[in-house]
This record gives sequence, C-alpha cells and structure tokens, in this order.
Amino acid sequence: MNTLKTLCYLSAALLLSASFVGCSDHDDEITIGQQTPSQVLSSTPWETTGARDKNGNDVSLTNASVAGYVGFAYFRADGNFAIYGLNDILRSRGKWSVDAQGKTRTISALNPDGTTIFTRDVEILVLNKDEFTYRIHPNTDDPSVYYDIIHTRTSHAEPANGQIILASTPWETTGAKDKNGSTVALADASVAGYVGYSYFKANGTFRIFGLNDVLRSEGTWSISPDGKKRTLVTPTFTRVVDILVLNETTFTYRITPDSSNPSEFYDIIHTKAAHHEPQ
Repeated sequence: MNTLKTLCYLSAALLLSASFVGCSDHDDEITIGQQTPSQVLSSTPWETTGARDKNGNDVSLTNASVAGYVGFAYFRADGNFAIYGLNDILRSRGKWSVDAQGKTRTISALNPDGTTIFTRDVEILVLNKDEFTYRIHPNTDDPSVYYDIIHTRTSHAEPANGQIILASTPWETTGAKDKNGSTVALADASVAGYVGYSYFKANGTFRIFGLNDVLRSEGTWSISPDGKKRTLVTPTFTRVVDILVLNETTFTYRITPDSSNPSEFYDIIHTKAAHHEPQ
C-alpha cells in the first residue's frame, strides 16, 4: 500500500512539473512575440480607410481637410517610407520614425537630392497589428481643431513600376547611343536637347536643368502602370518615351525624333548623381 501511495505521489508531482514547464514555455513565446511600435508600423502596408473630425463625425476621404493624408503607406524597416494615393501614384517618400512609447510618428519628406521638403510629427492614437490611427492639427495655432486619420492593415502590394526609383535620386545624362548602338556625343544636335540633370519629385512634379545648371523645363511626370513609358507634361509640350532601363543606378529611355519613322531612334542614358538641385 505504501509503495502504491508513493507511486501516486510521484505521478502527481510529474504532472504538476510538466504543467509548470508548459506555462513557462508559453510565457517565453509571448515575450518573444512582442514587437516595438516601430516593428508594428513596418510589419504591413497600411490603407487609409476612414477619417473623423473633432466631434467624432465621419469625414469623406475626398474632403480637402484630410485628402492629403489618404493613400497606401509603406514604412520599411530600414527607416524609409513611401506613400501612394489610392490610385497608386507616388505622393511622398523619405524617412520615418516612431518614438519608443509609440506616441509620435515622424516623417521627413525628401527631394530626389536628399534635401528635406518638410518634417511632420503626428500623435498616434492607435497602433496595433490591424489599425494605425493618428491625429492631425491643420492649424497649429488652434489645437482644438483636428482630424483623426484611420488606417487599416492591407495586403495591397507597393507599385513596382519604378516611380519610387525615379524619385529617389537626381539623374545625370552620361551617354547616348544611336540605332546601331554607336556612341553619340552629348553635344550632337540629335540628342543635346535631352541632356542635363533631372529631378523627378515624389509629388509628381519635375525640373530638368542643363549640365550648366540652367533650368531647361519643368512640369509634371508619370510612369505607366506597366513601367514601360515615362510621360512629361509642361506648358509647351507633352513627351512620352519608352523606358529601356530603370534601376537604382541607371535610367535609359528611347527617343524617336520622327514618329513616322520609328526605325530612327536614340537611347539617352542617365546615371544616379549626387548633384544638388539648383535653387
């Protein structure tokens, strides 16, 4: 009988021990699974799905008071961000951060040459794996007026047509080739009008300067959804060119001086530059 009791006590002790080990392992998993506010924000793309005024009333996303904050946002773990409109057109890019307490998100929108366009801090109201909501104050002199911008987790893929690449650096024309692949001097009349420093900004505007830093043209730019064509629109012309290469170091497009004779063309080669935009 004593032996039987001893065996029962031992069995119970083993069961309790196993139970405690299981709880300890579970607690470790919860600790490991916790994320910092920055990790939460960079864990998923975000889509603007709502907005509310100071009284808690819904505000249309097309309302002028909130429309500039609407879109798809991609906060990368390396500290870079890109925001696109709901039409997948690039709206801004730059650097981002969140304070350790998850109370404030900061973005610095950048020009292609790395200079800052603006820096904006917003108060974070909600930040979890499914929702990111922050508060904006349109008039800093009147904090009683504000809007809450609501984002939810989305699976929407970031556009891959090259917009962010084109807007992330200045470009310098460094070469040209004719239809036979032969090098053409940049001073040649056939290509000279395409030579210079180009700045394609994330807000859809551009400025192109000659290599002497004299402004040559400015207006708006876009890339087709398939990434195959770039369009420039200015007050005096609209120009569409075929994109041949667009990566982090090289941007090459093809011009056809006479649209009725597509067999005659030139390829204009640009490379990434560190040249600051002339002011």
